Amino acid sequence: MSLMTVSDVAKFLGVQEARVTRLERERLLVSVPDSEPDKPMFDQDAVAKYKELAERLGGL
Repeated sequence: MSLMTVSDVAKFLGVQEARVTRLERERLLVSVPDSEPDKPMFDQDAVAKYKELAERLGGL
């Protein structure tokens, strides 16, 4: 499992870091349970699946 920071996810999805933080807070993008509350980490595969789903639904 490869982990991504908020910054990495933002670059991958092409959005601002604040949007990634909001997606995590709303549980639309789930962080890894072992990550610190103020520094969430995300599984790269889960982020890729989220991006694919979002694109199918009309975009991010």
